[in-house]
Amino acid sequence: MDIGIVGYGAYVPRLRISVEEIAKVWGTNAENFRKGLIVDEKSVPESDEDTVTIGVEAGRNALLRAAINPKKIGALYIGSESHPYVVKPSGTVVAEALGLGTSLMLADFEFACKAGTAAMQCCYGLIKAGEIDYGMAIGADTAQGKPGDALEYTAAAGGAAFVLGKDPLAILEGTCSFTTDTSDFWRRERQDYPMHGARFTGKPAYFRHVLTATKNLMEKLSLNIDDIDYFVFHMPNGKFPTAAAKTLGIPMEKIAPGLVVKRMGNCYSGSSPVGLCATLDIAKPGQRILMTSYGSGAGSDSFSFMVTDRIIERRDMAPKTEYYLKNKKNIDYGTYVKLRGKLRM
Repeated sequence: MDIGIVGYGAYVPRLRISVEEIAKVWGTNAENFRKGLIVDEKSVPESDEDTVTIGVEAGRNALLRAAINPKKIGALYIGSESHPYVVKPSGTVVAEALGLGTSLMLADFEFACKAGTAAMQCCYGLIKAGEIDYGMAIGADTAQGKPGDALEYTAAAGGAAFVLGKDPLAILEGTCSFTTDTSDFWRRERQDYPMHGARFTGKPAYFRHVLTATKNLMEKLSLNIDDIDYFVFHMPNGKFPTAAAKTLGIPMEKIAPGLVVKRMGNCYSGSSPVGLCATLDIAKPGQRILMTSYGSGAGSDSFSFMVTDRIIERRDMAPKTEYYLKNKKNIDYGTYVKLRGKLRM
């Protein structure tokens, strides 16, 4: 029987800060960032929001669409680079809140921005091996950027959850990965903010991995551009996935549904998964979606999904991604730095 996505759901915090508000404080040209990064604003977590609460909200939406008993979930894996505890799993709290029961394989994952898609691959493998019937994979982050750094304009919060199993609303046709030791982005223990290699994050890092993984999967499944209706790439900003699409000769209308970064920023491990949710919200039965994540350090996971008729009955059983993108409240820079703990007393 086919294996794939049985239920999916996204969550994006309500608060937003605009590119103009950040640029005003640092005396920079907001239009340069808006056009250069293709980002208008980013989401900001409230004082009571973190990777766990985001994972719970996204997980509830995924379970609503899956329409299964939560205790049938046999594995829960949460990918993030902003787990609230250094020692104590996020997954135990999420599992308890979602009522997943105790007969559960569970682990927190970390692979920069592709930890969520790595979680999806593990669930898929366990189901295919017959070890579990259903697995839940979550990618969620409350990303931080150093004050005044280019990352501050994009590092955002949000996440997505997927219940994988048999009889899916989107069949997972195949997956592959591409991994190297390319240190474009890193953060050591006790450091508040990540460091990055500036221009080095582009060609040898993001583009090499995303393009190679995408091409490898298309070759593995004997697909070409015309066989795929939507592409979802990791979105550190709007510029990179757009450039990747142009390099591969992909028409812009095939990536636009997943380009949520313009309206919410880069939620790291939740980036491409939230884009996949936004695309599933509009995809029709028989359409194919190719998603490729990227995680600094470095690696990419690529997936091909074929949407089935079940999407019609399940899509409206939980809030769509667009609901969270529209439901917003803008804040000033002072409120933003207070909420994100950027002030040291």
